[in-house]
Amino acid sequence: MNSVARMAPAAPVAVAVAVAAFGVFALLASLPAASALQSFRPNIVVILADDMGWNDVGWHGSDQIPTPNLDALAYNGIILNNHYVQPVCTPSRAALMTGRYPIHLGMQGSPITPAEPTGLPTQFKILPEYLKDLGYKTHILGKWHLGYYRRGYLPLRRGFDTFLGVHNGYSGYYDYMAQWEVDGNLITGFDLYKNETPAWENVGRYATELYSGEAVKLIKEHPTGEPMFLYMAHTGVHAAHRGRFLEAPQGRVNSLKYIIEPNRRTYAAMVSKLDDSVGELVDALRERDMLSNTIILFMSDNGAPANLDALYPNWGSNFPLRGVKGTLWEGGVRSPSFIWYSQFQTNPRVSDQFIHITDWLPTLYTAAGGDSNTDLPVDLDGIDQWNSILWNLASRRFQALLNIDERERSAGIITKFDTPDPTRRTWKLVVGSFGRGNVDGFYNDVRSPLNPLYDYNRVINCKAYRALTTLFEPTTKEYKMADMRRQATIDCRDASPLDRNFEPKCTETPCLFNLDRDPCEKFDLAPNNTAIVARLYNTLKVFRRSLVPQIHQPLDLPAANPARFNNTWSTWSF
Repeated sequence: MNSVARMAPAAPVAVAVAVAAFGVFALLASLPAASALQSFRPNIVVILADDMGWNDVGWHGSDQIPTPNLDALAYNGIILNNHYVQPVCTPSRAALMTGRYPIHLGMQGSPITPAEPTGLPTQFKILPEYLKDLGYKTHILGKWHLGYYRRGYLPLRRGFDTFLGVHNGYSGYYDYMAQWEVDGNLITGFDLYKNETPAWENVGRYATELYSGEAVKLIKEHPTGEPMFLYMAHTGVHAAHRGRFLEAPQGRVNSLKYIIEPNRRTYAAMVSKLDDSVGELVDALRERDMLSNTIILFMSDNGAPANLDALYPNWGSNFPLRGVKGTLWEGGVRSPSFIWYSQFQTNPRVSDQFIHITDWLPTLYTAAGGDSNTDLPVDLDGIDQWNSILWNLASRRFQALLNIDERERSAGIITKFDTPDPTRRTWKLVVGSFGRGNVDGFYNDVRSPLNPLYDYNRVINCKAYRALTTLFEPTTKEYKMADMRRQATIDCRDASPLDRNFEPKCTETPCLFNLDRDPCEKFDLAPNNTAIVARLYNTLKVFRRSLVPQIHQPLDLPAANPARFNNTWSTWSF
C-alpha cells in the first residue's frame, strides 16, 4: 500500500492566477461558488494506446513510423521518460481506473478472456465516478476490457455517461468480431456497443476512425462551461481477431513502402492512423475553444508483443529495451508517455520523474480541483503527483511494484534510494520470468538505412501543432525538439539481437539491475549487491502478504456463447 503521506493539492492554475490578482475574497464574491469551480476545472483527455512499443513513436528517436501529432504534443508538453505500467492490458486498465496495484484487486494475472465471468470488483470506486463528483461529463471510447458478464460491470454502471467501444481485449478493426478458441472450436461474436446496445451500423468503418469521429462529435456537442473527461482507450494498435491479424486502410499501408517487412508495414499504418486521430481530437478542442483548458495524457497500456507468439504479435518495437508485453523487463512495463497542458508551455521538458500508472487517479483528481487528502481512500497505491508535474518538483514516488503473479511465480519491483550518487539510485529486482524465459531478449531492431530522416517540418505542419499555435507563440522550435528528442532517446549501443552476452536466469535466482546505468538490463548485479537484493526481496515479501488471489474464473460456456445473443458477446449473468 502507499505509505507516503499525501501533499496538499495544487489549485488549478487559472484559480491560482485569479487568487494572486484579486485575492481570495474578491474571487469568491465575484462568482457563485459552484459555477466558479465548474468553469475552472480543466477538461481531461486520457489517450491509452494498446500494445504500442517504446520505439514506435518519433520522440523516442525512431525514424520509421511518422507520429507528428503525438510528437507535437510531446515536444510542447512533458515527455514522461520514467513512466511505468503493468505488463498486460487488463491489469493496467484496472490500475488506471482504481489507483491500486492489481495485486490488491485480484487482477494481477492474464487479461480477462471472452466468456470469463469476472470483472473489476465493483466495491472499488473508479476514476470517472470520482470526476463525476466534481461535475464532469464522462465518456469512454474504445476498449473496456474490465469485465461485462453482469450489467453492473459495464462502463455506464461504473461512472461513464457514454460508451462506444468493445468489451473484450481485441476485435476486428472493420467487422468488430471477437474470437476465442475453446477445445479446438472457434467461438465468434460481434463486439461493438453504443452505450449498452450492439452497434451493428458501424460495421465496415475502421475502428480508429470510428472512435476519432465519435470523439470529435462529443467535443462539438459538449455543454459550454461544464468540464469533460474523455477516456480514449484505442483498440489500436493491438492485433485483431484472434490476436493474429493486423488491419489498416490499404492506402496508408501503401504510403509506407520503405518498410520491407509486410506485417511491420501494416502495424506502422495502424500507428499512423492513431496519430491522425490525435490530431483530429486536438483540432476539435481548438475549434470549440476548449484546448487551452484541457489536459491531454497519453500512454500505452504495456509494451509491444513484437513479432513473438507469446501474446498476440503485432510487430511493434520496444528496442533497445529488453523484453515484450507480458514480461517485467523494461520493454514490457516502461511506457511511451507524455502529458500536455497549456500551463506547461513555458517549460516543455523531458522528465525523469518516477511515475506509475496508479498515480493518475489521485493526480488527475487534484488537477480537476479535488482534494486528494480528504476525498480519496487512504489505502490507494497511487500517489498524487500533480504538484511535482506542475512545478517540476521531485517525484513523490520512491518505489513501484511492477507485479506479483503468484501463478506465473514472477515478481518485480523498482526502488529509488536516496543517495548522492546519481548513477546508483534506481534499482530493479526481477524474480522469475514470463513464458519460461523464452521472451527475455531484444526484439525488432527496426533501424534501417531505408527509413526516412526524421522530419521536423512534418511535425510543425501537422494538425496538433497548428492548433497549438493558436494558443501561444512561439511553440517549441526545431532546435528544442531535437534536443528533447535526444534526451528522450535511450541508446544502448550494444543491445542488439546478436549480443547475447547476458541471458537472464531470474527463474533460478533473483536478478538485479541498476537502471541509471543500464536501462536495457544487460548486466545482472545481484551477485555483488546482496544487501540491495535482500532489501528489495523483503519489500516484495511485504507486498505478497497483502496480495488478493487472482479472481480468474473458468469460462462460462455455453451460457456466454454469442449464439445465444444474436451472435454478440453480451452480458449473460443476470
